[in-house]
Amino acid sequence: MSHLKSLTLTIAPHQIERNPKLIRRQRLIERLEEQRKLAIDPTLSVPIRRWIKDVEGVKQPFDRIKRIKPWWKSDANGGLVLVLKAGLRTIELEKGKPGILVGPVERLDGVLTTLIAAAKAGELDAALAAATASAERSAGKGKSEGRLGRAN
Repeated sequence: MSHLKSLTLTIAPHQIERNPKLIRRQRLIERLEEQRKLAIDPTLSVPIRRWIKDVEGVKQPFDRIKRIKPWWKSDANGGLVLVLKAGLRTIELEKGKPGILVGPVERLDGVLTTLIAAAKAGELDAALAAATASAERSAGKGKSEGRLGRAN
């Protein structure tokens, strides 16, 4: 019993509340890092470990490759245009302008690095919140409203 008396006891803190804004920011930073790696190495493959049940019902590890699609496309002038995404939604940094003109391929890494720094500083939070808010509004429309909108 003398061992327990040497310890200082306290109340255990509750689990730290997770801030949705910080979670969205961290996810965006992770996706931008993936895009940066994809820009450097176009043959990038990221393995993901999943657990599946075999015939006997025993869970076994299964590695599969995560497909990473590039967020940039070529424009008519031969330059690149980068579009940020939050899930399936496009992030508009300015109203009506979702694309970022990158120019030649060599500048893509620098633009992605700048976007990562901006995301870490919180400069993209407002645009990210607007994109996810529109996703939440559209997800909220359920069966109660029916196919034609409001029920009469």
